[in-house]
Amino acid sequence: MAERAEQNGRATTREAALRAMVDAQFERTMGDLERLVRIPSVSWPAFDPAHVAASAAAIAELLRETGVFDSVDIRRAPVGDSGDADPEPGQPAVVARREPRNGRPTVLLYAHHDVQPPGRDEDWETPPFEPTLRGGRLYGRGAADDKAGVMAHLGAIRALAAAAGAEGRELDVGIAVFIEGEEEWASRSFGNFLRENRDILAADAIIVADSGNWDERTPALTVALRGAVAFNLRVDTLDHASHSGMFGGAVPDAMLAAVRLLDTLWDPDGSVAVEGLVTAELDTPEYGADRLRREAGLLDGVSPIGRGEILSRLWAQPAVSITGIDAPDVANASNTLIPSTRVRISARIAPGQDPAEAFAALKRHLLAHAPFGARLSFEDAGLGQAFLVDTSGWAVAEVRRAMADAWGREPVDMGVGGSIPFIAELVEEFPGAQILVTGVEDPDGRAHSPNESLHVESFRKSVLAEALFLARLDERSREPG
Repeated sequence: MAERAEQNGRATTREAALRAMVDAQFERTMGDLERLVRIPSVSWPAFDPAHVAASAAAIAELLRETGVFDSVDIRRAPVGDSGDADPEPGQPAVVARREPRNGRPTVLLYAHHDVQPPGRDEDWETPPFEPTLRGGRLYGRGAADDKAGVMAHLGAIRALAAAAGAEGRELDVGIAVFIEGEEEWASRSFGNFLRENRDILAADAIIVADSGNWDERTPALTVALRGAVAFNLRVDTLDHASHSGMFGGAVPDAMLAAVRLLDTLWDPDGSVAVEGLVTAELDTPEYGADRLRREAGLLDGVSPIGRGEILSRLWAQPAVSITGIDAPDVANASNTLIPSTRVRISARIAPGQDPAEAFAALKRHLLAHAPFGARLSFEDAGLGQAFLVDTSGWAVAEVRRAMADAWGREPVDMGVGGSIPFIAELVEEFPGAQILVTGVEDPDGRAHSPNESLHVESFRKSVLAEALFLARLDERSREPG
């Protein structure tokens, strides 16, 4: 009894010291985050890859400065078949590893340092790559997605190391770090990277810090992610353009055919009308239409779409969006029947459905509903697996406890309508590891959009939660198997 009381007292003292370290170092953590945001590390092919390389170099240096790791490297893996004679290299990623001591487990900390393109500068209230504090939020491209994820890992590691150093002891927990450089460009070399760096990344638990929290005051563990199917659909009806005045009314142009065809993808209430796309059974927290309207920016008078509980529509049901159309813009519109057009179709599929099966269902639907005999072709398909977390493991229990202690509120188990397809590759390569999907975003963060931002106080709590989780692993024996 006395020994247990002594252990509890020591744990309480250590956690109090850890909280103090997170707070003491938070200004430095924010300063490093701002420096990373200033690097325009867009991984898309049209942007300068030197910026992604600079971002990787900056993060590698920050990891070395912790003094925690046995190794820190910047590495690339080939895109596509690794046996190709002249493979295209992927974007630079940062990896680090500290081996466990005294029978402790190892945790792999994942985030990504590449960002989405900023879009038009005029859509931003402040420059996208000039981090700006305003109203308790840090604005800038990557401030939330996902350079804050990078700095949540670094801030937690620094606090953990400093607290241990103040006691005059070494850390025992094993820590691996993988900061990817092309998540925003489809993680094209991800599978090869895992296989080539398996030894340095192997772990008992994996934190994927690329999701969000329930709101600014409530933490969340992401337990369900929809899968993704995206492809270009080309619609052809003529072998050349024709005068709309001469032939309009008798000749179906490609735009007419495309509009009629695309409309068949939805029922009148906006629900997906594609046979073969399924819905998952998920328990969902309460979430009203007013919150949806506020968080999504739905205009007054515009109604939500779909059927069933709102969070079921967002997390468990399929969704189909048209994210691009190749057609003459209004400024260049002439009185011409368009012979061919191309659209980008982006579908989200329910957890549990295979994306290849979903793609086949979409193709069947479109081919069966092609109006006027329009010719269809399908190009550049990209498939992403959905994901359901096994919440029965010890790591889930530990991270929930750490979140509750850091935030002062119990975490919510939530789904996410978006997709993180590479998680399926993590599961395949490391089948024994427990996957924990966390993050620093919140409903007002506008990731991928102009005026992306990070709620600073939520970020501080996220750093503390991860630091508490790591500290408890530092005192936990590794599970057998």
